[in-house]
Amino acid sequence: MDKSLAASKPHYLILDGLRGVAAVVVVIFHIFEVHSMGDAQHQIINHGYLAVDFFFLLSGYVIGYAYDDRWNKMTVGDFCKRRLIRLQPMVILGSIIGAACFYLQGSPELFPLIGTKPVWKTLVIMLIGIAMIPVPISMDIRGWQEMYPLNGPAWSLFFEYIANILYGVISEKVFKNVACNFSLCLSLSSYPIHLACRRSYWWLGP
Repeated sequence: MDKSLAASKPHYLILDGLRGVAAVVVVIFHIFEVHSMGDAQHQIINHGYLAVDFFFLLSGYVIGYAYDDRWNKMTVGDFCKRRLIRLQPMVILGSIIGAACFYLQGSPELFPLIGTKPVWKTLVIMLIGIAMIPVPISMDIRGWQEMYPLNGPAWSLFFEYIANILYGVISEKVFKNVACNFSLCLSLSSYPIHLACRRSYWWLGP
């Protein structure tokens, strides 16, 4: 990779602050979501999920800011490598913790399928999750009909990976001069696209 890529741009602390606030909101939302047992009337932060939309918007801006003027110095492979180093460690950690909690926090009310799944199958699902491969409903071992049974929030990183790859390919080949606008539009569209995909996910079932 070109050493010039190592040169950092001005760092905006306000973006870190906004990211931190959004992260806290998402965590609190999920905590209350579990205790509300899916009942929206008992969900204290009922629109906390919108912080995920904000994350997509912020990611689009930050990626465009960081890389738009560097496409004459790097390849798509360089870009993907940098994004993999940034995102994948958290994917691995989340999958491992999710697999451990699946058993250590085993609750028939929250995880109705826990008593019927062998350890080997949990490990297989964990490895599939680490590889960021969505599973069909027939392979959902937790019973919540999620793309990543052991690490539910990983769906957001899955779509961020897709957005990053598309941004890299298109920015290098076509839209070098308008990559920032493209990345912002892509981030705006990622969330509704993901909703459509998840709602049509039934065809992957048994």
